[in-house]
Amino acid sequence: MAFRAWFQVPAMPSRAKPNDPPGFEAWSIQTPVGLKQNHFSPQEELRCQDAKLPAHESISSQPDPREDEFGQDNDLNRHTLPGFAATFHTSSPQSLSGAMSPAAVSNTNNSTADAPEQNAWVGHLGAAGFDLRSDTMTTPTASMLAAIQNCSLLDDVFVEDPTTMELEAHVAALAGKEAALLVLSGTMGNQVALRALLTQPPYSVLSDHRSHIIKYEAGGVASLCGAMIQPVVPRNGAYLTLEDVEAHAALDDDVHTCPTRVISLENTLGGVVTPLAEVKRIAEFARKNNLKLHCDGARMWEAVASGAGSLSEYCSLFDTVSLCFSKGLGAPIGSIVVGDAEHIKHARWVRKSIGGGLRQSGVVAAPARVAVDETFGKGPNGEGGLLKSSHETAKRIEELWTSLGGKLTLPADTNMCWLDLDAAGCSTKDFIAFGAEVGLKLIGNRLVVHYQIAQNQDKVLPKLEQVFRRALEGGSQAGGGKKGPTNMYQPR
Repeated sequence: MAFRAWFQVPAMPSRAKPNDPPGFEAWSIQTPVGLKQNHFSPQEELRCQDAKLPAHESISSQPDPREDEFGQDNDLNRHTLPGFAATFHTSSPQSLSGAMSPAAVSNTNNSTADAPEQNAWVGHLGAAGFDLRSDTMTTPTASMLAAIQNCSLLDDVFVEDPTTMELEAHVAALAGKEAALLVLSGTMGNQVALRALLTQPPYSVLSDHRSHIIKYEAGGVASLCGAMIQPVVPRNGAYLTLEDVEAHAALDDDVHTCPTRVISLENTLGGVVTPLAEVKRIAEFARKNNLKLHCDGARMWEAVASGAGSLSEYCSLFDTVSLCFSKGLGAPIGSIVVGDAEHIKHARWVRKSIGGGLRQSGVVAAPARVAVDETFGKGPNGEGGLLKSSHETAKRIEELWTSLGGKLTLPADTNMCWLDLDAAGCSTKDFIAFGAEVGLKLIGNRLVVHYQIAQNQDKVLPKLEQVFRRALEGGSQAGGGKKGPTNMYQPR
């Protein structure tokens, strides 16, 4: 389906048709037509002429009927307004989650009507297919990009956008919660959720000392929430237990302390799953002591896909949960906060106060909705999704490292492998350099597998074997006693 647009651009050479109003020039722009008719002011008049095409067929290969009518050639490249020429292939606009192959999106620089080139950023053969630094490196699939073309474009600050509201309702239902709120990032999700739970200071938030809200959110708990953090080192070295929480929570009225008001867990943390049974124990303690419970569930999708419990089983134990779309799920942007209606109402207010109110939010919500179905899976336990394959690849990487004599600092519960480079006598700097020499992007002793790595494992695993062998030969023989960098974004 294609449309042609006439924009008022007097500076460009005239291609006006006999019936066009004065001052309007004709330019061909090819893109799928959205679900809703866009409305323009008189000076932005848009006329549409639809050409019905079979699903998945390239619109660039069809003659332009307006051009034929006036006897002009069909070479769009010759007359297209610079920066506007982009050809997309799309499935039926009625289905935002309709699957498409990566080959269905052509390069935006395509200037001919020949077979479109593969967009280098789409699919597992692009840069993401060799990038193990983080699952934030995933790129959206062709169907996620197509969903953007088909989304509604109404205002979410006024709570009017259908695509956004459908996503929020769907994820809330998956999580077994009353409501949900789309936000731009996991950090924003955590901060608006915590602020919604914290009412009157003084208050503190108890969390694992390695957690994202402590180390990687720019001090937001202090600056945005006005709360003190109580960092706790888990005794088991993997995840917080009830015993850890009981030992550090400030529950009495001692004026020397800052009382604990929220317990914030992260699941997964470092790829390690906090078992459902342990979360239940902590939740019971929180309820008994009138404490709120938040979960940074940016990677909770991974915990669920591993078989640890359903999304609703986990989320039912928390007051608020932040879930990320742009990490392992592969959407280009966005997270969501789920909780009861009252907390989400407050979170919406906080989101607006920190500049997070979204206008045409459908462009964020639409690919996220596809990502939930395609990458996580349509069932409550991730059935039919792609995450399980990334866990299997992580296990293969773990087995490859240990088979060569390497040691681990944490088990590969889900999609992360933690290599003990110190025991191997290899510095992080050397390890990253070894990876770069074979075309792999590494950030340190943490290797993060996502679905594009899993799809590309036949190429990635042989490269990793070369890196591992060199690392285990001793690298620069640099020890240091630390198990990897203390800041993942600043490799030592």
